[in-house]
Amino acid sequence: MGKFVIKETKTGYHFNLVAGNGQVIGSSQTYASLESCKNGIESVKNNCVGAVEDQTVENVVEVKHPKFEVYTDKAGEFRFRLKARNGENILASEGYTAKASCMNGIESVKKNAPEAETQMVE
Repeated sequence: MGKFVIKETKTGYHFNLVAGNGQVIGSSQTYASLESCKNGIESVKNNCVGAVEDQTVENVVEVKHPKFEVYTDKAGEFRFRLKARNGENILASEGYTAKASCMNGIESVKKNAPEAETQMVE
């Protein structure tokens, strides 16, 4: 079972979605307040049902928000970001060397996020 882990930073609050095996599936931006960070978590829970828009293929088929966007970064690694209904980025992945691993990360968000508990860490 996954969980959202909130951590206070020098500039606000940030969360990670962590799988049952302890691996970080995705990370948030930094939020100014704890309340807005918790709202970000609720947004991930509500928007993780989105379809996948694969931006690594030649003829990209655009998908409506909410959606997961799969893309390659400057280092050539595969990443995904979850965008809410309003188009805002609400969760971003680490870089993956294999596209299949990136796609597995998306499935892990869909599986873990809806029922994930939230905890604070020091």
